[in-house]
Amino acid sequence: MTSYEELVAEAATVDVSGWDFSWLDGRASEERPSWGYQRLLRRRFASARSALDLQTGGAEVVAGAGPLPARFVATESWAPNLAVARRALGPLGGQVVLAPDEGPLPLADASFDLVTTRHPVVTPWAEAARVLAPGGTFFSQQVGPDSARELSEWFLGPWPPGPQARDPEVARARATGAGLDVLDLRLERLRMELLDIGAVVYILRKCPWWVPEFSVERYGDRLRALHDLIEVDGAFVAHSTRFLIEARRR
Repeated sequence: MTSYEELVAEAATVDVSGWDFSWLDGRASEERPSWGYQRLLRRRFASARSALDLQTGGAEVVAGAGPLPARFVATESWAPNLAVARRALGPLGGQVVLAPDEGPLPLADASFDLVTTRHPVVTPWAEAARVLAPGGTFFSQQVGPDSARELSEWFLGPWPPGPQARDPEVARARATGAGLDVLDLRLERLRMELLDIGAVVYILRKCPWWVPEFSVERYGDRLRALHDLIEVDGAFVAHSTRFLIEARRR
């Protein structure tokens, strides 16, 4: 049996750039939303002449949804992901540009038929609407409210009461305020299982917003306690939430 120290040491040093989660195969599982974002994305690529993917990460999702539209641009703000995305999209004819998550985007007004983004850190609604051509489509899968709450609370304690910023109705209001008409909005709650403490360390390094300023040293006591729980129960169970939103520029 692999020791606590070995599991943590491996997960603390493995590369976490990009949005490839294959390192977790056999160590964690998460239900997927019923709508199948990549499948729906492929359909929208097929009917678009130009598309923009915001906060593309390592571009794994869009590269797998090809073929890409004739003109395809992706944005990314984090340098390690930028290099990964360029390697993925360059051979497919896509361009990747450096741009802050909140905008502004270094792109012309009304220049895309389709704007997409999967799990954005923040959605720059006004900028997304600005670069969409009239009648163009915004299509996105986003992290919803209370996602991985059980995991965050294990380390940080109870969340404060009140509405969450990632409520899909907040997204609807912001999209509408930016000049987009919401056509579809769906929310699902999905089961996550973390099967060893290495998976916990890895996911908190890859998704640092769940436990800000996370480090093995800072949270050593809570990690050790969670390792002991997983050894007894076989897994730590949490729940993610995802919502799908599609909107059209007026």
